[in-house]
Amino acid sequence: MKAVHHCQQLQAAAGKLADWQEAIAKELMLANLDAGISVAEVAEACALSRSHFTRKFKESTCQSPHVWLRQQRVDKAMELLRHSPLSLTQIAMECGFFDQAHFCRVFARSQGMTPLAFKRQHQAQPIELQRVAC
Repeated sequence: MKAVHHCQQLQAAAGKLADWQEAIAKELMLANLDAGISVAEVAEACALSRSHFTRKFKESTCQSPHVWLRQQRVDKAMELLRHSPLSLTQIAMECGFFDQAHFCRVFARSQGMTPLAFKRQHQAQPIELQRVAC
């Protein structure tokens, strides 16, 4: 137990979030992906000020909380585009984007193609069965 506490102290000294803080932060942001949660709320759950949390989160993940959250939204959207019949508007709302236009802009910037192009490229191809002569 002492070793775990020492490790957390080292992380804190190194400018990173403690493991429990990073886990709570990511869990809260993922749980609120569609509705959103403020950085201040996440920081409070981690017992840090907003600015201190933002700095430590970036040191821990190499991304700001905003950038990390946006990437999680794009990742969820890619999963839904591959495996769900939802419309682009429904996917945008499910993933926490302001509207379909915002979703398309962010997705295209991240993936280099529109959500519709991604969906067409990654949809499962129908399996054609060949008849075997008996």
